[in-house]
Amino acid sequence: MKGVPTAGPAAEPAAEPVALLTQARCDDPRPLRHGALIAWLEWIRRPVRRGSALDPALPVSRIQRLLSVLEQDEALAAQVAAALAQVGREMDAASLLADHGFALRQALSSEIARRLGQRWLPRTPDTDDLAELFRLLLRPQDAAWLAALDGATLARLHRLFAKAWPVGTPEALANALTLLSSAVTATALSPALRRRMAAELLDRRPFRHLNELCTELQRQVQGGAPELHTAALLRAVIERCHECAATVFEHLEQHGVSVDIVFAVEQLQGRLDRMAALLDCLLAPTPPAAAAAWRDLLLQLLAANGEQEGLRQLLGHHYSLLARQTAIRHAETGEHYIASDRAGWFDMLRRAAGGGAVIAGTTLLKFAIGTLGLTTLWAGVGAGLNYAASFVLIMLLHWTVATKQPAMTAPAMAEALAKVRPGNDNAAEIEAFVDRVAQLVRSQAVGILGNVALCFPLVLAAQWLARWIGGAPLVGSESARYVLHGLDPLGASLPFAAFTGVLLFASSLVAGWAENAFVFHRLDSALRWNPGIVRRLGAERAARWSAWWRNNISGLAGNVSLGLMLGILPALAAILGLGLEVRHVTLSTGQLAAALGALGWELLRTASFWGCVATVAGIGLINLGVSFWFAWRLALRSRGIRVAERQRIGQALRWRLRSAPLSFLLPPRA
Repeated sequence: MKGVPTAGPAAEPAAEPVALLTQARCDDPRPLRHGALIAWLEWIRRPVRRGSALDPALPVSRIQRLLSVLEQDEALAAQVAAALAQVGREMDAASLLADHGFALRQALSSEIARRLGQRWLPRTPDTDDLAELFRLLLRPQDAAWLAALDGATLARLHRLFAKAWPVGTPEALANALTLLSSAVTATALSPALRRRMAAELLDRRPFRHLNELCTELQRQVQGGAPELHTAALLRAVIERCHECAATVFEHLEQHGVSVDIVFAVEQLQGRLDRMAALLDCLLAPTPPAAAAAWRDLLLQLLAANGEQEGLRQLLGHHYSLLARQTAIRHAETGEHYIASDRAGWFDMLRRAAGGGAVIAGTTLLKFAIGTLGLTTLWAGVGAGLNYAASFVLIMLLHWTVATKQPAMTAPAMAEALAKVRPGNDNAAEIEAFVDRVAQLVRSQAVGILGNVALCFPLVLAAQWLARWIGGAPLVGSESARYVLHGLDPLGASLPFAAFTGVLLFASSLVAGWAENAFVFHRLDSALRWNPGIVRRLGAERAARWSAWWRNNISGLAGNVSLGLMLGILPALAAILGLGLEVRHVTLSTGQLAAALGALGWELLRTASFWGCVATVAGIGLINLGVSFWFAWRLALRSRGIRVAERQRIGQALRWRLRSAPLSFLLPPRA
């Protein structure tokens, strides 16, 4: 067999189609026969010049040239038909019609491993798997010229393939329908999905009827021809199965998301769509209609090809649904972090001041841990436990740390966009959202103000009190100089602050995951009603514990994970020689106050101190900005806000910033 043709000049030799077609011989070994088909497709899609874009009209014209050659040369047409028939007889048609594009196991992790293997391992044309040969023949980019095929060309293709290609026979189509219905029924009636479908729809037994009708249709095809009444019933049952499967998503949004269940439902719905396409091919009344139906089926199979090439398509919707669940959970919590009026603004200031007081103690305890002479790892563990305990204490006292706000409030803002619909005017909804942004920004500003306003003087007072009582500050001059060096404006503090912002967002993901898992596994109900727990705690205490954990699991998971990440990750980075540190605005403020208390008021006259002050301000902006940006992207993805709406939102925000800048800092008087 000749090699696959390479890119040639714009004027193609007239004999090239004949040379390609003569490569197909039924007496060749299987790899050579399949290689001839691959060569055809490579020539059809080959651009005029290497690297240039492919005009869909060019492959269409080449297909027409091939068909013209075959229609004018009966001997060559017979040879090609025999070769195609030989290929079709050796192939397992069900692997393409019923299995292609679907996972072998209903588990996301195993499908990820399988797709990685398909993406990176080479394929061989020596195969009896029609789906494998299909992936060698066609690419997702071929959908453009397939869609451009006109009716006359489709009819000519159908006349050639209908006689020579046994894969498309009614028997093969009916067999694929039966296989698909069995897979759909097995998935739908599995306990994980069955318990989450709407009972009123499941009671109509649509999936059992699906199996029965496909079996009956296959019997009719074997007897001669399918009955239109049976096919019409099958179409209606496919629609009812779709409706029933869609109710699983409604259950997941209310009771917690599992990506494995989402994956299983999407596989089920994909198989139902494939059944509808196969039914169109089976029941097409005329050759032109049959050719169009097969073209639509090929486009669907090509789309499955593209989805199987990588992981982005596989994971995209599953995790956007999980993002929506996280956003919904955090939206409820985030409302408490947004000050919408003057009373809320002053309440936020009070709660932020309380958080700053706790962080002052956290800062001093961090220096104390540093004096214990622990190894790098255990010093990081000690610092992480210190941070985690402080954050949990702040949560339990209903105070706040400003940098924790964005990851919680961005989903709450996304809730404000729930009524924004593509194509609508949306002016009122966008204006309400801009009001929400202004409330959030001033809440962040007053949160940082409250944290810093109490953290700085308390640490400074502790330093001077220790000097007055014991003759020496709690934090010595050596540690103070280390702090000033670490907060140098020309150092790496601002990149470290961005890394800290990523950790702040990551902690919100941990919080959302923990709460979703808590709800999905119904642990609140288990704490409330489990006989062993009720026996040990008593019914009244078990009810209180259940309610407390349900209300606080997200906060506990987020705060503990954040504290441990802030302490342990820099230690691990130091062990690996990466030199990665964290910079948290309130902790950095406390450290700067400790340095001032150790070195005295003379430090105020130095440029290095005020450079550190500027660095701390930058740390605060970057902590908030990075954390909020990630959380905002998550929230937008969960709400499906499109580019056009995002642009209008951006324009409205810029107009508000120009016309009323103080609304982003101070609450309205009324």
